[in-house]
Amino acid sequence: MAEIIKRTKPLAVNPLKASQPVGAALACLGLKNAIPMLHGSQGCTAFGKVFFVRHFREPIPLQTTAMDQVSTVMSSDANVIDGLRTICEKNRPEIIGLATTGLSETQGTDIRRLVREFRAQCPQFDAIAVVPVNTPDYAGCLESGFALALEAVIDVLVPETRHAGRRRKQVNVLASSMLTPGDIEAIKDWIEGFGLRPVVLPDIGDSLDGHLVDAEFTPLTLGGTPRGEIEKMGESVATLVIGRSLNRAADLLKARTGVPDVRFDHLMGLDACDAFTQALAELSGQAVPDKVERSRSQLQDAMVDTHFMLGFARIALGLDPDLLLGFSALLGGLGAEIVAAVASARAESLADLPCAEVRIGDLEDLERAARDAGAQLLVANSHAVQSAQRLEIPLLRAGFPQYDCVGGYARAWVGYRAARQALFDIANLFLGQHHDIPAYRSVYRSEPERAPARPGVVRH
Repeated sequence: MAEIIKRTKPLAVNPLKASQPVGAALACLGLKNAIPMLHGSQGCTAFGKVFFVRHFREPIPLQTTAMDQVSTVMSSDANVIDGLRTICEKNRPEIIGLATTGLSETQGTDIRRLVREFRAQCPQFDAIAVVPVNTPDYAGCLESGFALALEAVIDVLVPETRHAGRRRKQVNVLASSMLTPGDIEAIKDWIEGFGLRPVVLPDIGDSLDGHLVDAEFTPLTLGGTPRGEIEKMGESVATLVIGRSLNRAADLLKARTGVPDVRFDHLMGLDACDAFTQALAELSGQAVPDKVERSRSQLQDAMVDTHFMLGFARIALGLDPDLLLGFSALLGGLGAEIVAAVASARAESLADLPCAEVRIGDLEDLERAARDAGAQLLVANSHAVQSAQRLEIPLLRAGFPQYDCVGGYARAWVGYRAARQALFDIANLFLGQHHDIPAYRSVYRSEPERAPARPGVVRH
């Protein structure tokens, strides 16, 4: 068991985490014809939107209640109601995700009361779902905000039913914030290979993995989980929960619908992939497809090929808790040693990390711990580039945001094929960092001096 060390510094130096409102907005962006609106100042929303656009390289629909000095001191209730009314009138979304920020939480805003007042004043918009969620950015991180938003979506959109199994081939998938659009696509292919139909919540693989449309701009999400599918999740045969951060959301869905669930901390590495494959085989009643068996064999071969580079390698990790657990399992399965681990926020899962201690901190803490432990590889988001340069070790970019490279959001980490590619990439980082011993040249050597070439003369 890892010892969890709390933050002791009075400030963050080079912050590691993204805020809870950003996580809540990300969850809403995985719903079809939806739009997130953050209740806070314009700067709170603009800051998050900049990182979304740079990470996904897509136009991001994101609105704000635009609290100013007057509404912050007096009352911002009108901002919320007017904002909801304006979005409903102009954009006609199916779902509005209404998340708070540190400013509105400090003010003491009762976001659910404001939604009730909006319903009373604007009954003509009753068909539009509004999902309120409290996500102060002075607590938690992107992962916890994402999980809170997903729990709120289930609370608002999934009715109480007892029709589990009515759709015999349908399975629900609750997807953690650690999963990229590439991960979501890989998971859907994985499930469909067993003849099952996945309903992924939220489906950022469909909404944030690239769209080309005729319109110059759309104010709503393109793709994502349809509202009608969310409302029918109670008719599935099972729910596959990926990420320990979603346990509360999974508990709520199970209580609402009675649909049994199978929970996975992550899908990274051989053991986790085997457990997920076995669960799909049992749910579908089908044998494991030859394609999956082949991918598993290829991963095993890659583990042998990269063992000499990754065995006993010293790794430093700075990630959100779910992703931290996944990378620890992936790298630990090859004999690598986690010598430094820093999490963006506290979570129960951190105690299960295969290392002596894990710190709740920032990238300065990660850099110091990595230097003291002699780390050979850094795994973190793009904010850690300068830390890796100062440590003179390679950086494997993972998590959010990744703004200094193209396609990081689309990369898959889960499944046999993705694990194989991850091993190759990590091994290549080590090979690229390796420095041969320079050839010894005696000080007594005698070599004929070559005359410098004259301009315009080519020596043969």
